[in-house]
Amino acid sequence: MKRAERRFRRMIEYLKTKKKVLLLTTSNRWSNDSDVPKSSLLAMEVKKQLGKKAVLIDVSKLKIYPCEGDVSSAKGNNCGVKSCILKDKNKNPSGCHRCWASFNNSDDELWKISKELLQSDAVIFFGSVRWGQMDAEYQKLIERLTWLENRHSTLNESNLLENIDAGLVCVGHNWNTWLVRLIQRKVLDFYGFKTPWKLFLVWQYTWNPFNESLDSYKNARGKFLKDFGLENGKN
Repeated sequence: MKRAERRFRRMIEYLKTKKKVLLLTTSNRWSNDSDVPKSSLLAMEVKKQLGKKAVLIDVSKLKIYPCEGDVSSAKGNNCGVKSCILKDKNKNPSGCHRCWASFNNSDDELWKISKELLQSDAVIFFGSVRWGQMDAEYQKLIERLTWLENRHSTLNESNLLENIDAGLVCVGHNWNTWLVRLIQRKVLDFYGFKTPWKLFLVWQYTWNPFNESLDSYKNARGKFLKDFGLENGKN
C-alpha cells in the first residue's frame, strides 16, 4: 500500500468515528462519468465508505454569490451582524446564518452548505491547486463563510465551529500543494474549527514546477489512481 493510500484510509477511519460528515468538492473542471476530477473522486470514495452519515455537495454546482467584503466597509466591520440574518426557517433552521450576500440575493445558495455544516461534526473540503493556491470555487466559499469567523473573533459571540473537525484534500500537478495545505489549515484554525493533521491530505504528480508536458498531464491520472488504490474502480 502506497503512502497516499495509507494516509487516505487513515482519514476515512477517523471520519467513521463521527456522527455526520460534510464533504464539499470545489473543482469546477468540466467532466463526465468517465473523467471525474481527481479530488472529487476521493470525496466520492469517502462518501462510499461512510454511507448515510456523509453528505456530499458539489460546491461548483451551487449559485453562490461573491463575498461583499463587509469586514472592511466604510462603517467598519459589519460582517455577520444580527441585522443580516437569513429569515427563512427552511434555509436557516439554526437561526445562525447571517450574511449580507445571502440577505441581498434571494437566489443565493450558500444556505445549502451552512445548513449541513452546522448539523455536522466534521467537514472536509476537496479541491484543486491552481497557480499555487486553491481553486476559485474554494476561495469564494471560504470568503463567504467569513461571518462564522467574524461572529466570535470580532462580534464576541459564541464560536459555532468549535466542535466541528475540518480538513482539506488538495490535488495539484506540479507546484505548491504542501504550502497550500499549511496555509489553509491555518485559515481553518482562524475560523474556529478543530484541525487534526490526519484530515489534511495532499497529492502532487511531480515536484518539477516546470514540467507541463502533455505526457505528464496524460500520465497524472493513472499515477493518482494507483497511488490511492483506486485503479480497479469505475473511474
